[in-house]
Amino acid sequence: MNLRSLDLNLLVVFDAVMQERSVTKAAARLNMAQPALSHALTRLRHALQDDLFIRTPEGMAPTPQAENLADGVRAALQRLRTTLDSAASFMPATAERRFAIAVNNHAALVLAAPLAAAAAAEAPGVVLDFRPSGTLDLAEQLDRGDLALAIGATAAPGDRFSDVRLLHDRFVVLMRRGHPAEAQGALTMATFAAAPHLVITSSGEGIAFVDEALAREGLSRRVALRAPLLATWAALLQSDMIAVISERAAREFSRLASLTILSLPFPSPNLTTAMLWHRRVSGVHAHRWLRELVIRVAKTAG
Repeated sequence: MNLRSLDLNLLVVFDAVMQERSVTKAAARLNMAQPALSHALTRLRHALQDDLFIRTPEGMAPTPQAENLADGVRAALQRLRTTLDSAASFMPATAERRFAIAVNNHAALVLAAPLAAAAAAEAPGVVLDFRPSGTLDLAEQLDRGDLALAIGATAAPGDRFSDVRLLHDRFVVLMRRGHPAEAQGALTMATFAAAPHLVITSSGEGIAFVDEALAREGLSRRVALRAPLLATWAALLQSDMIAVISERAAREFSRLASLTILSLPFPSPNLTTAMLWHRRVSGVHAHRWLRELVIRVAKTAG
């Protein structure tokens, strides 16, 4: 029996198990009872006369035949989904749908909350599923249709993707209110270099320019702490450390805590946040609504 004669539902089951490498997770992904998915997998194995997946301590390992089938099945299902989506109208007020969106830490801090609020106002049945992008292969997940969008510093990695710039930012210095340096009004190179520095390790923002600017003046900074973005406000509130951070992120932290923002004592490079998506979904009504929503929210962010 070949793929053309197989029930579409069996191919969906095959693709889910292939991606999840677990019958339990595949059943949850498809909103199926696990016995029903296991029965479908048994039918598929009988039809193709191959085990397809072997249970191992690490999960369901695909056989060579399953590996050979995987890309073709996934591509066929994705084409079908895109065709159906393109033909379907999208009414935000009544739609019930989930969109998976990868965001870096900067986008999560600056855009996630206003995007959630805007989506809830226009489309209360739509769920936005924000996923941290740092550990994801964005191109692969966009190719597979597992992500609707990726928002961060990444521009389109190939012709099959499109991107649009959402935000242009600059770097600033964030510190607690009442910090000794705040009284100066403007930071000097010497004061900036002498202060203990908090280096934010999970922002994805390259700040090598800071050390380069100081080195040109024969100066260097003292790094007192390296910590994730979420630790920034608490660490600064309880110390005399300062942090170099994007201005929009700094504004968000200053709204939450008693923190103040000063300009760098040297020029800041631009920091760009972009939205990335797969070209095949450009004409899908629901996806177009989502992209337009993100663009509208980004215009008012910060």
